[in-house]
Amino acid sequence: MNDNLASSATAIILHTAIRGRSNTWETHAISRLEEARGLSEAISLDIAHAEVITLKKIHPATLFGSGVVTRLKGMVQSLCADLVVIDGGVTPVQQRNLEHHLAAKVIDRTGLILEIFGERARTKEGQLQVELAHLLYQRSRLVRSWTHLERQRGGFGFLGGPGETQIEIDRRLIDIRIAKINKNLDKVKRMRELHRKARKRVPYPIVALVGYTNAGKSTLFNSLTQAEALTQDKLFSTLDPTMRAVSLASGRRIIISDTVGFISDLPHELIAAFRATLEEVIDADLIVHVRDIAIPETDIQCRDVANVLKQMDVPRSADQPIIEVLNKIDLLSAEKLDQHIELSTRNDWKVPLSALNGSGIQRLLDRIDEIFAIKRATLGVSVPCEDGETLAWLYRRGEVVERHNGEEKIYLKVLLDSEDIARLHKRYSIDLL
Repeated sequence: MNDNLASSATAIILHTAIRGRSNTWETHAISRLEEARGLSEAISLDIAHAEVITLKKIHPATLFGSGVVTRLKGMVQSLCADLVVIDGGVTPVQQRNLEHHLAAKVIDRTGLILEIFGERARTKEGQLQVELAHLLYQRSRLVRSWTHLERQRGGFGFLGGPGETQIEIDRRLIDIRIAKINKNLDKVKRMRELHRKARKRVPYPIVALVGYTNAGKSTLFNSLTQAEALTQDKLFSTLDPTMRAVSLASGRRIIISDTVGFISDLPHELIAAFRATLEEVIDADLIVHVRDIAIPETDIQCRDVANVLKQMDVPRSADQPIIEVLNKIDLLSAEKLDQHIELSTRNDWKVPLSALNGSGIQRLLDRIDEIFAIKRATLGVSVPCEDGETLAWLYRRGEVVERHNGEEKIYLKVLLDSEDIARLHKRYSIDLL
């Protein structure tokens, strides 16, 4: 198999739509087709043709009717296409039959997303998670070769040449591999748990950036942290999570986490496989939902993100509030910009900004500071120099933002939760400043 095939394959992109399911079905179908194009471009496929195919009904054997299949066959031949990407679900039988009729590889939306994730994963954990998702997907089909398990490449074998031999997957071998990956991921999860416990000993609150893929999360992450996380105008440019500490105006320090982008119809295999990575969102003290408000689909994408969060058991609550960042205001007309600014004055959970040029970034940081200020109070204390136990407790339970060492006493300014302030009064005899 050619390891670079994904970057040289000629592809036909199809989105299937059922006519008239809603009043906006046509607009939605065109939007989904463009998203499928973006997904394909994310792995550098050469797109020869893209179209929406409307169906009156789904044909169990080939998805499309015989007339459409014949037309597609001629198109594949005339364009010398290697690959047909169908933006939607395709059953194993439909996939096999279409490949037979079209003499080209056929992958569905899930397969395409898995291929992208296979190329994007950089850390060992990310690679394990992608491979697990891929195996779960393949296991449900039993129609592909498992020889990719022995290959070292970015993707995971969906984009092999049209003449590649089709070998029935041995379920037992896949189960053995899945068990091994799960064992390795358990080690990763235990390591993550140790890291979380370590962070709780120095309890900086965690702010997780979430959002639809390509909404600008990594650009915002860089603006907030002055880091250099990968930013590309491609879907799923970020896969592995990145975390950085940031100091706010009050002196409070927080940890900001950049996470993988969400997408509509995210494969169930990926939600399960990436749960360890997405635990950064589940454990976050504050979620910042980054939205691209410069596109017509912004509300649809917002609902898709909310659905994924719900699947991950991350409900909106007082303990884990959600700020909506209305990103890319630099691309809005003056009228639209005024509308969003006026909206944010009435709802301080919405913050318009441009992650690219920095407009509104400080307002977001100030809003984050305000939210955590409600949860924590600043306390001035003096502790005898010899009282190491109290000092250790304050560092463990609170966030020390100032410290001055005197000859006999140490003077601290500490951020503490109200519960810990009450515990402090009960357990220790200290002077409040």
